[in-house]
Amino acid sequence: MAESSPLRTAILDRLSGVIDPETGVDVVRMRLIEDLAVDEAGIASLKFRPSSALCPLAVPLAQAIQASVEQVQGVTGVELQVVGYIQADELTALIREAFDRPQGEGRS
Repeated sequence: MAESSPLRTAILDRLSGVIDPETGVDVVRMRLIEDLAVDEAGIASLKFRPSSALCPLAVPLAQAIQASVEQVQGVTGVELQVVGYIQADELTALIREAFDRPQGEGRS
């Protein structure tokens, strides 16, 4: 999909509502979202780079980012990767596990 696709724009609009509580600024303006792409099937892939390698809010922000992108109409899947964080691989795995549960198992 083109970089300026309506679905990509809708995702960025939704992400602009995810606010870092420490700064009061959204994750898009803080440039914490990188490499956002949406394929023809509607699968969004993006990277989340917390504001520091030890960001105390990385977990709730990653969860909010994942949930926000999933709620965009037309998105069929989300591949979120956490980068630049001391436990990036672990957090990426945690988010994938939490959001890959089958419907009916509930999400926290």
